[in-house]
Amino acid sequence: MEEYDEIVVSTFLKRQTQLFDQAVAETLEEAEAFLEDCMAVVCQNKKEVRQYFEESGADIDQMDDEELMEASEVFELPDGRYLVVEA
Repeated sequence: MEEYDEIVVSTFLKRQTQLFDQAVAETLEEAEAFLEDCMAVVCQNKKEVRQYFEESGADIDQMDDEELMEASEVFELPDGRYLVVEA
C-alpha cells in the first residue's frame, strides 16, 4: 500500500477539482483516505509517470511529456514528484 506524505495529500486536497467536478474531500484525512481507496500512485519523475500509464494499458504513444503531465489525472507536486489519481 502506498503511503502519502503531507505534500501529496495537501496538494491533492487543494487541487482535486482539476480531476473532479466537485470536491471529494474536505480535510487532509478525507483526502488521504480517498487516495488510498483509489490506489493513487506517487511517481518520482516524468519517466515514472509514463511508465505507470504504459503498464496500466493507457494509449499514450502519441502524447509527449508535456501533454502527459497536463492530463487531469496527473498532479505535479511542489517537490518535483507527481501524483497520479485515476478516478
